[in-house]
Amino acid sequence: MTLAVLTVFIPTFIFVSATPGMCMTLSMTLGMTIGVRRTLWMMAGELLAVGGIALLVLVGGAAVMLQYPAVFTTFKMVGGAYLFWIGVQLWQSRGKMALQGFDVDHSHISPSELATQGFVTAIANPKGWAFFISLLPPFVHPEQALAPQIAVIVSLILLIEFIFLVIYASGGRTLRHFLEKGDNVKIMNRIAGTLMTGVGIWLALG
Repeated sequence: MTLAVLTVFIPTFIFVSATPGMCMTLSMTLGMTIGVRRTLWMMAGELLAVGGIALLVLVGGAAVMLQYPAVFTTFKMVGGAYLFWIGVQLWQSRGKMALQGFDVDHSHISPSELATQGFVTAIANPKGWAFFISLLPPFVHPEQALAPQIAVIVSLILLIEFIFLVIYASGGRTLRHFLEKGDNVKIMNRIAGTLMTGVGIWLALG
């Protein structure tokens, strides 16, 4: 990957991970109830799912890009339009914290159950699949070796995702109160929305 591509990809995925969603909310709730150390089991399952989704999307997207360049161009434009639409939705503050459904007692859940919960939460999230399908393939350049590019992208995704999972788990009640107070979530959504619309335009026209 070139430096120019990395300067777009890294901040984009930082805001994607930082924006409160199902996995981050689950990490925050578990961090509050069972502590950060035990929450690492959930993170392991979540990261396994995220890495698997990213790998499948990248390998599939690369295959389409090499064999059917016209289809890939159309796919890239549609993906850019989808990201632009996500940005608009975030600006309108329709993406809110997914707090419902996680306020339960997790104190007696085993490590394997925690890992499974993280895996299922990530793998069953259709928005995560749609976002990865829209965003990731255009960052792969067919004129360069594919394996190193995919390795770098997946590694960055896992690193950034893990950092924010730990931040949310460590923040606990303080972070939750901050995000629920006033317009804090709206501000985060609008920052992420601005970035999404810009990346959507870049992908569609680049």
